[in-house]
Amino acid sequence: MEAALKNLASTAELLAVAAQSGVVEQWDKHTLSRAFDWARYCENLYSRFHNNHAIRSVMEKQLCLTNQSLRANFPAHTALSFSDLSRCQHLLLIGLLNNPKLPISIMKILFSPVNTKQSECGDADGFCSHIVQCRSACKVLSSLTDGAAVGAEAEVQGVMLLERLGALLSQSSEASRTEHFVDSVLQGCEGAAGHFCMVIAAALLTMENSASQTASQDFLLDWLQEKHSVLQLMCSTLPSTHLISLAKEHLKFRDTYYGVLKKWASDFEYSINDGEWVQTSTNRTISFKKLIKHFLALFEACPSLRKDLEKELNALKMSDGDFDVEGLSVWGDLLSALKK
Repeated sequence: MEAALKNLASTAELLAVAAQSGVVEQWDKHTLSRAFDWARYCENLYSRFHNNHAIRSVMEKQLCLTNQSLRANFPAHTALSFSDLSRCQHLLLIGLLNNPKLPISIMKILFSPVNTKQSECGDADGFCSHIVQCRSACKVLSSLTDGAAVGAEAEVQGVMLLERLGALLSQSSEASRTEHFVDSVLQGCEGAAGHFCMVIAAALLTMENSASQTASQDFLLDWLQEKHSVLQLMCSTLPSTHLISLAKEHLKFRDTYYGVLKKWASDFEYSINDGEWVQTSTNRTISFKKLIKHFLALFEACPSLRKDLEKELNALKMSDGDFDVEGLSVWGDLLSALKK
């Protein structure tokens, strides 16, 4: 029992260090793995003794003493209760995400894609994915009946992303580091950029109405405006329900999405052989029919845009000669299709 109490106190101290100390700048993959080993150890203590009132009482007293000691070193320390031990890994993860001193190298390990072949306790990679699986089971069920759901894994990772951004943005001088963090996550998602787009959408659709969340979402929206390739990938791969939800929720995204659609339209040329409008770029994004569907869905969600676009399309059609002949002006054909 004495050893268990000592380990319990050490793990409580570890959680405080992970959340509030600059020591995490020196952490490596091995340190991270050991930290989660100790978090799992405390979860096992909870599983074994939460119904044993005598042992539980002793452990609660130890936690009380440890919390008092930690407050002396960390004034913002949040007391760890015995019931908190049941989610010790989650508390460790959230503490790390909220620590502005956490290095990018550790973030890449935490956000690495899940490896289904590895033992869930055998390595540091994919800890986020493991905790996502544990904490999002109820969201899996709810998403089955919610057509606009982004998916449980993306939803929980989106919240994690917001928490990390909030921690970094809390240090006003670290704006460049915040951008570097998101860029690094994107680079680490090579081959899975589509999933990263879903995570961004989930983050932007998270509704907690806190000042930290709003600042993090504003940062993501500004970041997207600078990352044209990511923005276009989002608009071309995400389901229209997600795009419309984003447009309704964020005026900045609505205007950006609208701009992407107009840019796509300008890239079309009429193919006489195919008898239809096709994109001129070698990496064709969408068909003309799908472009029309994008516009119609956006107008349904934001009716005020229709009048402005029709006015703009009329002006563009006139600059092309104002012909009412199919295939001569993409703007004229787009205007005609939208009016139908």
